[in-house]
Amino acid sequence: MIKLKNIFQPTPQQPLASAALLLLRLIVGSAFIIHGAGKIQHPFHWMGPEATVPSFFQFLAAISEFGGGIAWIFGLLTPLASFGIACTMTVAVHMHLMIRHDSFVNPTGGLSYEPALVYLGIAILMMTVGPGKFSLDAKLFGERQDNQ
Repeated sequence: MIKLKNIFQPTPQQPLASAALLLLRLIVGSAFIIHGAGKIQHPFHWMGPEATVPSFFQFLAAISEFGGGIAWIFGLLTPLASFGIACTMTVAVHMHLMIRHDSFVNPTGGLSYEPALVYLGIAILMMTVGPGKFSLDAKLFGERQDNQ
């Protein structure tokens, strides 16, 4: 049986890899706080009155971006924060690619699905690798042992 504590234990990393993960968490976490700041002000209707996305899902996106950004910066509950961000970015990729038909990269600087796909990749990395040694997850839950 998997204990809840085990889910939040990061995989052991070398100090240099942990420093790189810390830098990535600080940069991308800050970006998500900025992206989520406006959404968290009106979490149930940040998409406007004509939105086809239900209020509850708008709320989840606002929480995952703003709260997930904070969690990444501190390396706290990283798998949970990463899952929320991954879900939100999956929807964002779908909206840009399938609904709006945006290109992967827009050569004129317009909308594209590249940023959402890059953020999705980072969320998957954080879910699988964890936040590294320099995180609250490592301090609170310890690092994962090989036999777990």
